[in-house]
Amino acid sequence: MKIKFIQVFLTLFISSGILLFLFPQFFTSSVSYIKGHKIITEKKLILPLLDTVAYDLKLNKLANNPPVSQPALPSLWPVKTLYPNAGAILPFKRIVAYYGNLYSTKMGVLGEYKEEEMLAKLDAEIKKWQDADPSTAVIPALHYIAVVAQGSRGADGKYRARMPRTEIDKVLAIAEKINALVFLDIQVGFSNVQTEVPLLLKYLKMPQVHLGIDPEFSMKTGIRPGKIVGTLDAEDINFAVNYLSEVAKENNIPPKILVIHRYTQKMVTNYKQIKTLPEVQIVMHMDGWGGAAKKINTYEQFIHKEPVQFTGFKLFYKNDILEPGTVLMTPSDLLKLSPQPIYIQYQ
Repeated sequence: MKIKFIQVFLTLFISSGILLFLFPQFFTSSVSYIKGHKIITEKKLILPLLDTVAYDLKLNKLANNPPVSQPALPSLWPVKTLYPNAGAILPFKRIVAYYGNLYSTKMGVLGEYKEEEMLAKLDAEIKKWQDADPSTAVIPALHYIAVVAQGSRGADGKYRARMPRTEIDKVLAIAEKINALVFLDIQVGFSNVQTEVPLLLKYLKMPQVHLGIDPEFSMKTGIRPGKIVGTLDAEDINFAVNYLSEVAKENNIPPKILVIHRYTQKMVTNYKQIKTLPEVQIVMHMDGWGGAAKKINTYEQFIHKEPVQFTGFKLFYKNDILEPGTVLMTPSDLLKLSPQPIYIQYQ
């Protein structure tokens, strides 16, 4: 009887995930291999199971659907996809990010202000979001443009400039000070996702580093960046998804987040063919600027109506308030959207 009681007790502990914290050694595995004349043994962490009940509850909350008592068309949200692997950030936490490039004061707040002032501003926005939605923890992020589209051909004629690793390292160091995530954003110009993403492998192996890709500056027609809005197809996006999935599996790290910027129909083609995997969480990010009514319409037309997995929303400190009488949208404003964005970016 005593032995049976102990077995049941341990089973309950294991199923609830409590044992992970009490006895972490139970959740590692050893792998041995020969290198040269030595036998190398490495331990790998076995992550606990995802709480699927909590996951579904959060998705339903984000969907922001009207009450059942109100007549409505069948909702597109929440999207039913594969459950993510353990350690997934979304939808359990909301990400609030500052966007830009350290070389430029014009591309976003990340490069516009000195470090201390920028971090103070970011902290203030995080507190606003936490107050607006106390049920969802908020974590900071720095969204750095690591490959910048440009108007000149460049040495290889690709109309894009890759930032030196010393600059990326600076962003990582700043992020570490506030325990923030880092997103490395790619504007491919005349290059492509398939070429540019693998060049960031060193950083994507890090659990705190994630990826952004910008269709606006993917110039497939031979017209240089800035002249027309570019485009990415599901094939391009799926390459990034597959690549991030392999990185996560090979390095035994939690799911990666992929942010895809969008504000027109043609920026993303064949969205229904975008695939979701347990190792990657996809955010379709509303990237347009203007007054609140314009931004909400863009969100409804190109984000809400073409669901993939999660959504994001960008706020421009300057461009959103160019018209007389316009003000920057607040967290409370965005929390009324269906679905609620789980990734927020300020530029």
